[in-house]
Amino acid sequence: MKLDRRLTPANARVAAAALKGLVEAEAYVEGEAACVRAPLTDICRDPAGDRERQLLMGQRVVVYERVAGWAFVQAAADGYVGYVPEAALGAVVAPTHRVSARLSQLYPEPTIKCRETAMLSFGAQVVVTGQEGELCETPGGFIPVQHLTEIGTRTPRLEVAQLFLGTPYLWGGNSGAGIDCSGLVQAALRAEGHDCPGDSDMQEEALGEAVALDAPVAPGDLYFWPGHVAMALDGARLIHATGHFMSTVIEPLEAALARIEAAGYALRARRRLG
Repeated sequence: MKLDRRLTPANARVAAAALKGLVEAEAYVEGEAACVRAPLTDICRDPAGDRERQLLMGQRVVVYERVAGWAFVQAAADGYVGYVPEAALGAVVAPTHRVSARLSQLYPEPTIKCRETAMLSFGAQVVVTGQEGELCETPGGFIPVQHLTEIGTRTPRLEVAQLFLGTPYLWGGNSGAGIDCSGLVQAALRAEGHDCPGDSDMQEEALGEAVALDAPVAPGDLYFWPGHVAMALDGARLIHATGHFMSTVIEPLEAALARIEAAGYALRARRRLG
């Protein structure tokens, strides 16, 4: 059985205990739970290597190794494996709210007139401990109440996707500061309550049911090309984060299909979630 490196918590030194007998490693460990405490952190293939995806504040991980300031982790939400700066992690918390604006501010004091200490992306999770006026208090600072929603609240996927319109394209991006095609789909589907893998090929394999390429379009249908995914807004328009425009855009469906095919990428699949 061939294991997907991106989803297999193993390196040359350590591996998850459950992988004993499947992969070779010097040690097999159970790992320890942790939470991302940084506003945003890259998850990299190698320590200090290229970004593969990103993790947001409040997301849980299992840590299998800590070495030279880096932690080898697996994300709890989608199983993605890689290295994050050890300083980006903290103790496990039970978030009460998530950021529902594309971007929000974190203030050190209960006033919007002070200088913010960080920006938080849509999907970041926090523990709200109180409220002062129009700001919610968290252990890390204060966040506008208008920018938060309770954990468990479901938001329609197309509403979330359109929230990211104009967001710069960023390879491996998962935030309101920069996002890629699969990151946009993952953010939209998670907000609606669906589990969703991190990369477009994984999404093509795991999400929904296959639909004929020429079947009538339903809002929310996912279109897959090699290395790319887009979401139908309706029968005439797609929304996607694309390197062609370096942005999240709405594009006419027929124009997008023709443009991408002309670039040498044939439409490979359509998938539909309930």
